[in-house]
Amino acid sequence: PVSGVSLAAQPPGGQVAEGEHLVLGCSVAAGTGPLSFSWHRQGSAAPLATGPRYELRAAQHWDGGRYHCTATDGDTTADSPPLWVTVL
Repeated sequence: PVSGVSLAAQPPGGQVAEGEHLVLGCSVAAGTGPLSFSWHRQGSAAPLATGPRYELRAAQHWDGGRYHCTATDGDTTADSPPLWVTVL
């Protein structure tokens, strides 16, 4: 089973100036087999993207909000804790 899903931001803390580059990364502490990742923002039903990284090349004010990633191995699914992204 997938467990220990974590989300990291660059710059750390998820604070970014408008127009700057933000990278979010998703990782798991445990999981077997091929893993797939999806990215979600609170208030958006459809996933924003798939894959272990999510990039905002030029962050805008409307990109701010609560993000999390979901990891699955096909059998089990686990979510990361949420990260609040702030665009200054």
